[in-house]
Amino acid sequence: MLTGLLQPTSGEATVAGFDVGTQPEQVKSRIGYMSQKFSLYEDLTLAENVDFFGGVYGLSDEQIRRKKEEMAEDLHDPGAMSHLLGSLPLGWKQKLSFETAMLHHPDIVFLDEPTGGVDPITRRQFWKRLYKEADRGVTLFVTTHYMDEAEYCDRIAMMVDGRIAAIGTPSELKREMNAASMDDVFVKLARGGVRS
Repeated sequence: MLTGLLQPTSGEATVAGFDVGTQPEQVKSRIGYMSQKFSLYEDLTLAENVDFFGGVYGLSDEQIRRKKEEMAEDLHDPGAMSHLLGSLPLGWKQKLSFETAMLHHPDIVFLDEPTGGVDPITRRQFWKRLYKEADRGVTLFVTTHYMDEAEYCDRIAMMVDGRIAAIGTPSELKREMNAASMDDVFVKLARGGVRS
């Protein structure tokens, strides 16, 4: 619903100042989205994916050209743009999915379990990249099942049985739940859940 893909059945929500129920197209133009499952086209090169998604986001040819140069520089690989995405390791694919979600400089980026299945070093590199965007003022909305990653967030909403059971900073939640870690917070909240 927050990405403008589903119509809300009740309640109110705004994203980037736009109502998700009545202004979904304006919401979509102001956000980036990175799905849990790799969502770029694996039978295209990175350059071809950037051309495609840049066009979808309404970027000019010049903006797309600059983006491709920036990405190649960030990846420290002059030939990166010619790689078929299907031939790359998962960690690279996830990094490239994020870079593609950022092509149009969105105000808010939704990331659905962005580090699922990647190695610990790549996870840490990915979070460094997220911090860089957060420092630029981008709001990052991350879903994760890794509670150690929750520690990296400024604010957390934990859901149990489809409802928000707790919301606050990691320090606040640990203090309120008398817990040593976010894992402990999660366990305490989940054990209190009602299964249907």
